[in-house]
Amino acid sequence: MGQSQKQKVITDYLLIIVGTTLLACAINLFFEKQDLVTGGVTGLAIAIKALTEPYFAGGIPLWFTNIALNIPLFLIGTMLRGKMFGAKTLFATFYLSFALYYTKFLPEIPADILLSSLFGGVLAGIGIGFVFIASATTGGTDLAASIIQHYFKHLPVGRMMMALDAVIITMGVFIFGPVKAMYAIISVYISGKVLDNMLEGINFSKAAFIISDKAEVIADEIMKKMDRGITGLNGRGMYTKQEKEILFCVVSKKEIFQLKEIVKNEDPKAFVIVGDVREVLGEGFIEY
Repeated sequence: MGQSQKQKVITDYLLIIVGTTLLACAINLFFEKQDLVTGGVTGLAIAIKALTEPYFAGGIPLWFTNIALNIPLFLIGTMLRGKMFGAKTLFATFYLSFALYYTKFLPEIPADILLSSLFGGVLAGIGIGFVFIASATTGGTDLAASIIQHYFKHLPVGRMMMALDAVIITMGVFIFGPVKAMYAIISVYISGKVLDNMLEGINFSKAAFIISDKAEVIADEIMKKMDRGITGLNGRGMYTKQEKEILFCVVSKKEIFQLKEIVKNEDPKAFVIVGDVREVLGEGFIEY
């Protein structure tokens, strides 16, 4: 294993430790305190803890349920994704159980149920995002979603998790009532959106398609004044049947106004299409 590979492995495991700790904080500080069944094995563990409290002092611990229910999912994930995925997921699953144990001793944060659902959702989404960036999962619905994505790669992980979590949240309705279940849905939605943003990139950029008879002049001005690369694409107007060059350029959000000003000054009749870009890898943006 080369030096860069070793650094990547160390970084991945550090991300897993940080991510699972953040997720455990969300569960112990916000979800469990407010009886929010937010889905996943940990949400199911909260429900099981409440159901078993009359029979066991304090109920079955969250960390124990997390390990017991994740073993079958872990075995399937290892078979599909390989030993490296399995090793990281095994570490993440056990470390989450460990984090659930030591974060329960943190001082309670006074917060109402709405603030708990909001901040808990954000914290959980960031935590799961770090784990996914490390090419692992914490088990539960995120592992199940990862297994499903192995077969259906076009499905966003966050949305799949929300669908799976909905089933477990429905169970929470019968234990803690519909009001708390609705707050739990807020948490699941927020964590799913935060997760998708982390995986797809939070450095949003803008992509512009420019159709103009003065394409050469506009391209020269953009390259000179903005120091941005620009690509010419061959196109043909289906009404006029005329060949035209279409300019394609990706810029940051703050640069899009300058780009439109350049186009307007050179050709007020130019046709410009601007769209959002989730993530850009390459020179001038994020390095690989």
